[in-house]
Amino acid sequence: MKGVILIAAGGTGGHLFPAQSLAGVLKARGWSIHLATDHRVESYGGDFPADATHIIPSATITRSPVAAAKAVLQLGRGFMTARSLVRKLRPAAAIGFGGYPTVPPILAASFGGVPTIIHEQNAVLGRANRFLGSRVTAIATGFAEVAGAGALKARMVETGNPVRPAVLEAARIPYAPKGAGEPLRLLVFGGSQGARFMSDLVPPAIAAMPEDVRRSVRVTQQCRPEDLERVEATYRDLGVEAELQSFFRDLPERIARSHLVVSRSGASTVAELAVIGRPAIMIPLPNALDQDQKGNAAMLAGAGGGWLIEQRDMTPERLASELAALVAAPDRLSAAAQAAKSIGRPDAVERLADLVEKVAARKTETTQGTAA
Repeated sequence: MKGVILIAAGGTGGHLFPAQSLAGVLKARGWSIHLATDHRVESYGGDFPADATHIIPSATITRSPVAAAKAVLQLGRGFMTARSLVRKLRPAAAIGFGGYPTVPPILAASFGGVPTIIHEQNAVLGRANRFLGSRVTAIATGFAEVAGAGALKARMVETGNPVRPAVLEAARIPYAPKGAGEPLRLLVFGGSQGARFMSDLVPPAIAAMPEDVRRSVRVTQQCRPEDLERVEATYRDLGVEAELQSFFRDLPERIARSHLVVSRSGASTVAELAVIGRPAIMIPLPNALDQDQKGNAAMLAGAGGGWLIEQRDMTPERLASELAALVAAPDRLSAAAQAAKSIGRPDAVERLADLVEKVAARKTETTQGTAA
């Protein structure tokens, strides 16, 4: 065994999934992996390949003064817990994947003389990573440009966003252009905060399309369980072929089999669209403090791999018009698919693992030099 790598990731899919990909590669390279996370890991981290998982107290700092004060106290408790963990494990390096649950472990590692990395998945530097940025050895980024970096740019290394093995498998499926007379395969999904909006937007948009165009669309849509019945009834009344589920376990393959995606634009979603190479109409989650989803969508749209439409500008009529135009011009979809693929980083996890090992080597060299 080469040594211990401490991975800090908050207990949400957006943070845990790229961390999980990295953990798998590092374990294959001979490292022992320890995960520092919060209580939410029970919902998302069942398959995380860690030798041990450590729950560290954490909290998110909000705009409420009272809540913020309580969060600071909780983060302080987390720091003390994490400091004891770092002293016990003596990791060769520690890497955090953003969000406030990563602050105590990465801060404790930094104070303990452990080389540290933070990974910023979004095109906008998050608040927790901004706080940690000046204290870490390196900042890995999912995109070439990251807004809000300022003086921290000198520490940044673009690695890309690690994606799941299922995404790499789906990326092998070539884009199949929509042929004349063939249906448009439309895939619709959103995160936990976006699925309701999609259920309210897409069915009336399909209804607003001319009937001949509408009948050339095949819809696959992820809906919240409470929305399934009404969305299914709408498509059935319209005579539109649709497959609906509350959760698609094979989502990467469904992305690969689609002509067009309508989705939010979280970092993982944009990374997967780019690696697989599929065009998307992206509607960023509004009212986010950092506007990270807007930044992510802008990167893909700027490369020609999709279209960014803010939620305030998106109506069923607008979406109907956009879909009808793309049905009539399948060459635009093929070009966008190729553009999306051109900025994908299928080797992101290997690049990130290389960076972790490079940073870890600095501690080894320092330790050996001290011993000598």
